[in-house]
Amino acid sequence: MTSATTTGRLGRVWSQLVGQEPAVDILAAAAESATALVSGRTDDHGAMTHAWLFTGPPGSGRSVAARTFAAALQCLVDGGCGECQGCRTALAGTHADVKVVAPEGLSISVAEMRALVQAAARRPTTGHWQIVIIEDADRLTEGASNALLKAVEEPPDRTVFLLCAPSDHPDDVSVTIRSRCRLVNLRTPAPEPIATVLVERDGIDPERARWAASVCGGHVGRARRLATDDSARERRAAVLRIPLGLRRAEDVFRCADELIATAEADATEESKARDEAEQDALRTAMGSGGTGKGVAAAKRAADAAVRALEKRQKSRATRTQRDTLDLALVDLAGFYRDVLVQASGASAALIHPDFAEQSRTAAREWGAVSALRRLEAVLACRDAIGWNVKPRIAVEAMLTTLREG
Repeated sequence: MTSATTTGRLGRVWSQLVGQEPAVDILAAAAESATALVSGRTDDHGAMTHAWLFTGPPGSGRSVAARTFAAALQCLVDGGCGECQGCRTALAGTHADVKVVAPEGLSISVAEMRALVQAAARRPTTGHWQIVIIEDADRLTEGASNALLKAVEEPPDRTVFLLCAPSDHPDDVSVTIRSRCRLVNLRTPAPEPIATVLVERDGIDPERARWAASVCGGHVGRARRLATDDSARERRAAVLRIPLGLRRAEDVFRCADELIATAEADATEESKARDEAEQDALRTAMGSGGTGKGVAAAKRAADAAVRALEKRQKSRATRTQRDTLDLALVDLAGFYRDVLVQASGASAALIHPDFAEQSRTAAREWGAVSALRRLEAVLACRDAIGWNVKPRIAVEAMLTTLREG
């Protein structure tokens, strides 16, 4: 079944999910059952349940699937029209009964989860359901997982939990929470539907869209950024020039400096304007600039609140920096995988087809065994950073191995 056929039959809101027809069928059936429940036509939950777990590789659209499903559940017309107020506000993140937890730091705390669970226990105010979307559920602390488990075990009426995680492995989601959720596996979209979406929805030139779709690794959001952002294209190209550019020992430290500096610049660029706006808004809300009695106490309270906000912003910047660096490492891993493909003579599609000549050259120079050692070094670097090893130390150790083979 094609995406066009599926969305045409089920409603426009499902066009948000690119190349995920099996998942759309599951979610649309659940939304239909939910509509029947809300209207009182039946008391049989059918395909609908109170907790869902969306899994899939990066870029498959886990959070998009959760938001789209939330829109279908809150739809005021036909379970996903995409045009009513319920659909539009749910997709935009402004619906009063759709709460989204998107961790800005490295984890989701127990205090944050307890507050969310308490809010989720209320009856919906404007929509059909009280919906809680937890993006990056794999970042839940142990305490936060326990707080969520209590709510999932005894769910309030008309409350739905939508969790997003890379997999249903116990390292990502606890076994007890997983056992109470319905699993929806998402797949990596093929380049063709990604290119179609870039052209039809974003108005991108077809040739540029096809190129971006072919090199994005199945990540729709990254394809859009590569197609529209010159600096993103240059950063990717700079990363992919590293493998054949490690000729001398000093190249290790030069490339490490560039990788770390790029990640820090991205984090600073993304955070600066947002941080200042958040601090100004908080000071205003706390009475900054006021006159009269109580001003000194209000200022002390405002300063304390700003310090707490700055701590959260620092954690968010750290995560942004690590995410940017991880994207570079994923690109590097893809290059060495392409080298293995070229060295073995396999017919598998290349992750970086526009760097095919470079990976072919590397395959001739290194051979499969050396390429595999280099790939393992990149993956080990990702693991090390995930375990809070200083990024610079992890990157320099990786680049040393990449140079020596």
